[in-house]
Amino acid sequence: MSDDQGEPEGQGGSGLSERDLAVLALERRSWPGPGAKERVVRERLGITPTRYYQLLNALLDDPRALAHDPVTVNRLRRLRDERRARR
Repeated sequence: MSDDQGEPEGQGGSGLSERDLAVLALERRSWPGPGAKERVVRERLGITPTRYYQLLNALLDDPRALAHDPVTVNRLRRLRDERRARR
């Protein structure tokens, strides 16, 4: 099914899947403590935290994700680069 702009349902014109959009939305939130985000990942997305972070890392290299949410993607890229530099 499509929306009015001819895009597949759930992609909102960004070319990203509903799951990709959900991952970016989770990364925009702040979390109260350890384990909260992982619990939401399991409950809402139905995937393991390991798979979630694999998807997230792939999204950080996807130009569509950058176009959709540049603030979040650039923040996460900076954090990833800082972690890599410390290793």
